[in-house]
Amino acid sequence: MRLLFQTSRYRWTILLAISISAGCQAQKNKSLNPAKYPIAKTDAEWRKMLSPIQYQVTRQKGTERAFTGKYWDHHEEGTYACVCCGQTLFSSKTKFESGTGWPSFWLPIKKEHVEELPDNSFGMVRTEVNCSRCGAHLGHVFDDGPKPTGLRYCMNSASLNFIPKNN
Repeated sequence: MRLLFQTSRYRWTILLAISISAGCQAQKNKSLNPAKYPIAKTDAEWRKMLSPIQYQVTRQKGTERAFTGKYWDHHEEGTYACVCCGQTLFSSKTKFESGTGWPSFWLPIKKEHVEELPDNSFGMVRTEVNCSRCGAHLGHVFDDGPKPTGLRYCMNSASLNFIPKNN
């Protein structure tokens, strides 16, 4: 009986892994509509200008692993901009420690600098956040952030460039 249970659990683990892998591939194959954004480049142009992780996150809607990005524990004063087009997105004044392993902000610099879209991938209901100028995937926004907005813009470091404040 115990062997049967272990085998059954093994089968479920395999099925779950296959399902997640298929979902990841479907998410990865989502392509951006470049004509929708003021800054549009070919896939080859994006690949040439971005590192592999930047390309995977911003152009293929990927996610970097938690606690691995260069800005999750970054505390300098300045501005965070889109790695693809340079549009300013977030100020260090709105950055906070969320404990998630990704840089988190409670407000964008300008609401029109980010695009928020429904994301129902992986069986979850979330809100995807993209750069409004080039369509780069930045991360997601959740409603469990601090006051005054109650929002947590959970961004990928790979989608951001930091511009230090001039003293």
